[in-house]
Amino acid sequence: MSYPDQPEPAGALSTITDERVETSTGDGDHDRFSHYVVRNKLTEAMVEGTPLQALCGKVWVPSRDPKKYPVCPECKEIYDGIPPGEGDDPDA
Repeated sequence: MSYPDQPEPAGALSTITDERVETSTGDGDHDRFSHYVVRNKLTEAMVEGTPLQALCGKVWVPSRDPKKYPVCPECKEIYDGIPPGEGDDPDA
């Protein structure tokens, strides 16, 4: 038995709490779609392996060709509701 104010004996086991936060969408459906993200951050994220957040809220590290998957319906709905800004090219 050990007491909180005494050091653990050599070779004793202790519990380590993993406090990482992992983002999950629950059902995995978000993995079957391509998502809308800030365009100028996509290449950087793919090269450096940094996570992005899609319009629908999914956070992931992009690694696959988005053209191979259908567009996330939630991202599309949000994107379609965003008014175009000045200088935006509607065909881009």
